[in-house]
Amino acid sequence: MQEAPHFRWFPGDEVVRQGLSDLDEGLESVESLVVSIGAPRLRRLGLTVPTPLAAPEERLYRLLRAEHGDAAHSRYNALVRRLVSFERAAAAVGVGPHA
Repeated sequence: MQEAPHFRWFPGDEVVRQGLSDLDEGLESVESLVVSIGAPRLRRLGLTVPTPLAAPEERLYRLLRAEHGDAAHSRYNALVRRLVSFERAAAAVGVGPHA
């Protein structure tokens, strides 16, 4: 992840940081799939995002379904909300090339 200390304070930072690290290592994880979902906007915000995983929405749901069963849908929505919170916080403080 682009080294910017203020990102640490953004909601969802832990998911985004881990996801970027996992993508950089070529790992499929919940976090790397979440970052893959948000890759276009994260890039517009100025973050360096490694090549995202294909079909991240479907893959994330399948992974969550295997791990959480019937709770997968609510877990999926919670993770996407964390991603959106991070993106909004970054946009609000003027992070990115169009700030």
